[in-house]
Amino acid sequence: MASRPSFLEVLAERVILGDGGMGSEIYGRGIFINRCYDELNVSSPQLVQAIHGDFLKAGSELIEANTYGANRPKLAGHGLEERLEDILRGGVRLARETVPDTVFVAGSVGPLGPAAKAAGLSDSEQAAAYEEVARILAEEGADLVFLDTFTSVHDLRQAIAACKRAADLPVVASFSFHRGFVMNSHEFLVQPQDVAAMAVAAGADAVGANCGDGPHTTLEVVETLHKASGNVPIAAMPNVGGPALIEGRQVYLSSPEYMAEYSRRFVQKGARIIGGCCGVTPQQIKEVRSFLASIQPRKARIEVGDENAAAEPVVQPKPIAERSAWGAGLGTKFQVSVELDPPNGLDPMPRVEKARFLYDNGVDAVNMADGPRAIARTNPASLAQHVRREVGMETIVHYCCRDRNVMAMQMDLIGAHSLGQRNLMLITGDPPKMGNFPDATAVFDVDAIGLVTFARMLNEGVDLSGKPLGNGEHTDFVIGVGCNPGAVDIDLEVDRFRRKIEAGAEFVFSQPVYDIKRLERFLELSADHPRIPFFVGILPLASLKNAEFLTREVPGMEVPDEILERLRSARTKEDQREVGIRVATESLAAAADHAERIKGAYIFPPFGRYEPILRVLKDSGVRD
Repeated sequence: MASRPSFLEVLAERVILGDGGMGSEIYGRGIFINRCYDELNVSSPQLVQAIHGDFLKAGSELIEANTYGANRPKLAGHGLEERLEDILRGGVRLARETVPDTVFVAGSVGPLGPAAKAAGLSDSEQAAAYEEVARILAEEGADLVFLDTFTSVHDLRQAIAACKRAADLPVVASFSFHRGFVMNSHEFLVQPQDVAAMAVAAGADAVGANCGDGPHTTLEVVETLHKASGNVPIAAMPNVGGPALIEGRQVYLSSPEYMAEYSRRFVQKGARIIGGCCGVTPQQIKEVRSFLASIQPRKARIEVGDENAAAEPVVQPKPIAERSAWGAGLGTKFQVSVELDPPNGLDPMPRVEKARFLYDNGVDAVNMADGPRAIARTNPASLAQHVRREVGMETIVHYCCRDRNVMAMQMDLIGAHSLGQRNLMLITGDPPKMGNFPDATAVFDVDAIGLVTFARMLNEGVDLSGKPLGNGEHTDFVIGVGCNPGAVDIDLEVDRFRRKIEAGAEFVFSQPVYDIKRLERFLELSADHPRIPFFVGILPLASLKNAEFLTREVPGMEVPDEILERLRSARTKEDQREVGIRVATESLAAAADHAERIKGAYIFPPFGRYEPILRVLKDSGVRD
């Protein structure tokens, strides 16, 4: 049997989800803080294994052994320094026995603490203490060393060097930062970029931030670490944070959803190891896993025998202009598609009538979202069928990876094609926790790039396992994708856009644009990509509160300050809606000036009303 990939090999491929707060979990299960928590590896192994098991069930792929305080200076305070080896070996063994081979075990190593200074240990004696710990952890089978919650640059440098000397294991070096970035590390003032530079120079294999003031501070620190560390991976493992003062009340913003959303932002800022520290529970890690699945789907394995595999396309796809009227118009005229949400109930006709209104007023197509914000609605393909039959309008069906495995995807796509659906918008999808079935299982076998590949294969007469469909049959899909010009990690977004095009995307709808400079930056960065028609997203703002929510809570949807000021100057809610329409009109007009790239608009109906769309189109000058 082939050996499993190493920790660093897996980290180079994807984000790894760690665990949460061992100490807080121990305390929460009835062990008072006057006990030595590391000694529980020997006296209460069932308790320690139960905690590991709960994090494993939650989805952790990296479990830290209960060894954070297991060093001679700290154990001496409990009279346990002679039990050091038993405690360390027991910690690694309990973790290893709890988890499968696919899960990594880290030896947690904390700073020696004030006890080392109180004992008058020299630098060489302190280095020897770290070396002893690292050597035992490696001998017992730890996959890596996690240097945890350091607050002194000198101590962290010393620990990195000692661990690298003592053991041939990857070392993750994690510092505890506090608000304002600047942390008094007893010797001098230090900022994240200083920690990153030191840790990389000392030989750390990953650099991180843990504990500290909670997710908000960690998010800012992660961005700085990522920029300063070169290609060295970043870890983000905050505690639950202190209370926030909201309208005079102290509120702890530490719900599972809060931690999960911040974890997703950590990844967008460049983190590769995600988890938690003090107060982070298995339930919170479970939600983090669900949210991360929406931006890092698993890679589905599809195997076929060589004799059945199609090495090349069976057929050449039809020219795009012959597949649908929407395809025929791509790039030849300024087309407009308007989002038409499927109904929550059984009656599709009110939505059909809205489509008729848009069709009668010259809108080229309607697109139906696939459970937007993870809210369960009527299947968008069924609404599209009604619209095509009753109105004769072009329909674009969104199809996401969240709810189906690859087998269901093939069945859905072939079935939709047989009913006449030709235009697709292929997306990864929002995690279920955001919607009205929060406990639903997220599948995410593949992401949008993989789904585009599947649709292209069907157009070439090959099914998702690589087998020919038979009799020269093939689909005639026009394949669309999404992009976000305001993404937090714009380089990653541009790269994913390129990969979608290479996979087979033939047009793109953007997220709503409020800052034309961000759109221009995205177009500039993707200028060397193969060109496909670009449809700019337009969503009129409903109110000041709506704009502030988008800016504060939705990464990449920041509303510029000057627009916020215009909304604040509007005296009534109706006035704010009017400002929202004018801003949308201006955004569309500015985008249309880039006619070489912008070939149409993707418009979201403001406030659930479709009449203002006609005004935005006319006043922007893109339609009469």
